[in-house]
Amino acid sequence: MGVVKDKFWLDAEKTALVIIDVQEKLAPAMNQSLYGQLIQHTNLLIEGFKALGLPIIATEQYPQGLGHTVTELPGVASQDCIEKMTFSCCGDDKFMAALEKSEAKQVLIVGMETHVCVFQTALDLLDRGYVVHLVSDALCSRFQSDYANAIKASARAGAVITTTETALFQLVKVAGTDSFKAISKLIRQRTA
Repeated sequence: MGVVKDKFWLDAEKTALVIIDVQEKLAPAMNQSLYGQLIQHTNLLIEGFKALGLPIIATEQYPQGLGHTVTELPGVASQDCIEKMTFSCCGDDKFMAALEKSEAKQVLIVGMETHVCVFQTALDLLDRGYVVHLVSDALCSRFQSDYANAIKASARAGAVITTTETALFQLVKVAGTDSFKAISKLIRQRTA
């Protein structure tokens, strides 16, 4: 691939979905409009990645204090989440081991909070040579201004800002295949 495609084009053989800290005690404090989008689109991405047989890695920040992953994400079992204390997922050896095991070179990130754990993880992954795509309609923060600033700063740092549908159709690439049919069916079920 060329330089542009290497950065902006997701390749199913190289991509992992990372779900960061969508937890019970954090959820009520989030901007509820952003949070609603995050739940809807993260579920769509989970179903899409499962249909395509692609790796999913989920984390929980200090679950003893912040609770486990919200029940609105039934595709993420809390016992499968990587517990961490560092804001950046990359500060946790278990996370890095899971990412290395996935053999992904591209990381699609969803979760919260955009300006803390998501942003710090994105920077660390970029610094380690990963291609990072932030799914703007599957991220949230307490305040819209923090969310917006983190999106802009992440883009300036080299992350690609994308959306759920863009990412899923990039992973499929070709119409008429079983993968395309599975993703199209999920997309048709999506509400605005």
